[in-house]
Amino acid sequence: MVVLESLVRPAHVAAAMVAALLLARAGRVAARRLRQPEVVGEVTVGLLVGPAVLALAGRDRFESLLPGAVLDALALVGQVGLVLYLVGLAHKLRPGPDSPPQRSLSALVVCAFGVPLCTGVLLTGFIMVTDDTAARGSAPLPAFTLMVAVAMSITAVPVLSRILGDRGLGDAPSGRLALSAAILMDGLGWILLVLAIGLGTGSLSGLADAGTALFVGGVCALLVRQTLRTRRARRFRERLPRTASVLLGCAALGTALATEHLGMTAIVGAAMVGLAIPGDAGSPWASTVSGVSRAGRTLTPVFFVVTGVTVFTGTFSAASWSLIALAVLLGCAGKLLGGYLGARLGGSRPAEARRIGVLMNTRGLTELIVLEAGHRAGILPGPLVLALVVMALVTTAMTGPLLGPAGRTGEPAEKAMFRPPSPDPVVTEGSTP
Repeated sequence: MVVLESLVRPAHVAAAMVAALLLARAGRVAARRLRQPEVVGEVTVGLLVGPAVLALAGRDRFESLLPGAVLDALALVGQVGLVLYLVGLAHKLRPGPDSPPQRSLSALVVCAFGVPLCTGVLLTGFIMVTDDTAARGSAPLPAFTLMVAVAMSITAVPVLSRILGDRGLGDAPSGRLALSAAILMDGLGWILLVLAIGLGTGSLSGLADAGTALFVGGVCALLVRQTLRTRRARRFRERLPRTASVLLGCAALGTALATEHLGMTAIVGAAMVGLAIPGDAGSPWASTVSGVSRAGRTLTPVFFVVTGVTVFTGTFSAASWSLIALAVLLGCAGKLLGGYLGARLGGSRPAEARRIGVLMNTRGLTELIVLEAGHRAGILPGPLVLALVVMALVTTAMTGPLLGPAGRTGEPAEKAMFRPPSPDPVVTEGSTP
């Protein structure tokens, strides 16, 4: 996490936070009016406010509005929000009791995850062939390639679940299949993300340090899990539910800080805690995790603003439009084609396969978390982060408009999705086939 050098200008920091939260609210309102997921407006406004103020006010005025100490404080708040939010996100990365058929789920995961991984390799190849040193950076090639591939393969579970709810597809076979596949793919993505960060050290000692960080984070997460399973912890939660949420959030922040101090990103430590929280049937901790995640979600707009200031204002001119266009093109192709192919191989009909492909193309906050991890680890340079952020926003914004046409071509009863095709009708004289 960013270490706050001093506690100067608290009023300035508070004013900047209030401004970020108000802008996020305005972005959510605008997104609703445009029939887009709220997170699209929130992220877009947060990322663009820094470059917009810089362009309108100039560098000197911009630095007086957001001096270094204030920006460091905002970065700390944004990191705290990200860690707390990720606890809830990671806690959901487990298949539910109503999982779709194994054959359908396996085929979709293989294709909707594997094809985007290949498009990430293609994007890396384009950067190498064009000798784009600004987008390439200095990270070892294996770590760079793997990180780009992971970034291209993400499907945002929170945004997808929100879209399914808004569209009334949460209980439909296509919705359950898409969400279950997204959960499994994000789980695989986190594993590859950890591997990429370990490879980014470029030395065996670095890999050893990463292994130590993972071990310490795993031990902390295991302690959290064992503590939450005790009767005393459950009784404490029943008596003081808000205090329990605060303590759980502190445990997540402590684990995240420990993993980052040992050389691994804080995001991994937070994810470990989220995965370790008991999630079995009848677990009383769901509401506690929800409280932690809501607190983090409230603070994540600050993270968007800091990302826009630190990445966009300094690297926008260094990102080539050809790189941005190719990232968007490959991002769409990987998920749309991979999702469609996987759904068809799993037994879905063409209309439902198209719908599932569109749903797989949903990215959002989860993508930004992965990009933040890669950027902080020194693997993804600013220009490439910009290109992938644009890709994430464009593909997420496309989901609604594309889902409408795809949905209208679907059959009325989605429950027939996994049923084998009916035989061809018998055409008799005078009948219409």
